[in-house]
Amino acid sequence: MADSKIFAGPRLRRLRRELELTQTGMAEALSISPSYLNLIERNQRPLTVQLLMKLAAVYDIDIASLQGSSGDTVAQLKAVFADPLLSGELPGDQELLEVAEAAPNAALAVTKLYRAYQEQAARLSDLTALLAEEGRQTHLSGRRLPHDEVREALLRRPWYFDALDRAAEALHGELAPGDALYASLRDWLRDRHGIAVRVLPPHVMVNLGRRFDRHTMRLFISARFSPHDRQREIAIEVALLAFQTEIAEAIDALSLTGDEARRIARFELARYAAHALMMPYGAFFEAARREKYDVSLIAGRFGVSFAQAAARLVSLRRPDQAGPSFFAIEIDVAGNILRRTGGFRGECPRLDVYDAFAQAGRLLTQRVEMPDGAQYLAIARTIEGPEPLYGERPHRTALLLGLPFAEAAATVYAKPEAPTTLIGPVCRLCERTGCLARAEPPVTRPLGLDEMVSGLSAFDFR
Repeated sequence: MADSKIFAGPRLRRLRRELELTQTGMAEALSISPSYLNLIERNQRPLTVQLLMKLAAVYDIDIASLQGSSGDTVAQLKAVFADPLLSGELPGDQELLEVAEAAPNAALAVTKLYRAYQEQAARLSDLTALLAEEGRQTHLSGRRLPHDEVREALLRRPWYFDALDRAAEALHGELAPGDALYASLRDWLRDRHGIAVRVLPPHVMVNLGRRFDRHTMRLFISARFSPHDRQREIAIEVALLAFQTEIAEAIDALSLTGDEARRIARFELARYAAHALMMPYGAFFEAARREKYDVSLIAGRFGVSFAQAAARLVSLRRPDQAGPSFFAIEIDVAGNILRRTGGFRGECPRLDVYDAFAQAGRLLTQRVEMPDGAQYLAIARTIEGPEPLYGERPHRTALLLGLPFAEAAATVYAKPEAPTTLIGPVCRLCERTGCLARAEPPVTRPLGLDEMVSGLSAFDFR
């Protein structure tokens, strides 16, 4: 049989540059002339099987990395140039192949940009249709952006994914990391998938926290992340590779309507799986119960952050090993909801989570009561974001971790005699009178403005 011929010049050139070799240096090691190597790198000569074997022997590389196909990238580029806006610029297949081979990262960037353009166009189309519906502005909430769709889908179900948890527990047991989970996850990526992990300075990772380059098989993580968050980012990458089936099935069960929503859900589920990998269910449940759900102690036990341990507490929903019914809300300094798990809908400004910013790092506990009489224990604390650069304002959010007060006795935070703060869901739906914290009038009651009488709030009502 004739020897197979492989044209992989750009891949070979990328390998040579990664090894920091000149053409002369590599040619000598391969026992070929520099001019012949130059022709190979320009795809004017093929890589024969004999030369591939020589490369594998000299540089200890995976031959598959040089034989890989660019078919998927070419197909994606074809879809981009098939757009009516670019139809007159459609290159031939050979030109697309050259782009995919010579600049694979640039080719992927083009396809990502085109996908974002398509999704933005779809959003504008939806908004145009909504604005055209005269007199129906109250129905705007019925058509949601993908992020809102995912959030609502996750809030409609318990924050527990059994298949993901059991898969993560099994992989953690296989790794047997002891107190070296970071190193174990890094080694797993290297040994199973040939992926090297690199922590890069902020000036290199501009506006990025994590980036996987599938062509150089390197995972880059920003040095602005704390050690706990770096470990989470590596765990997310492991989860995306190890739990593809479980994540895909969980996304299917959410019945989302678009590709963008599915991608958002995929990231949320990968984050969930990363926490499950860092804090395997059985061990975490036993430790949490033993420490009476003291978040700080649990975080220290598993080498994770306060926020990561709190997020994991919300997921203790396994039928035979269920913890208290925790919920969590993360807000920014302006009161915007960044993340919500566990189903609790209260956003009352009388919650201590809004005061946490004035007492950074301090743990605040509060007993609260909703208009229907339901009482909760609310625990609030600020969370520090990535390390700020010089002259940059620190990014700080606040986390509210809560549970029904009837279940609070199982925790270290229980204070039976604590005073009760009366709260509501949101100001627009709350009918409590005389509230100094009221920011908006209730939609269910008419305002009771009277020039002879003034109340405690700017939004008094009858």
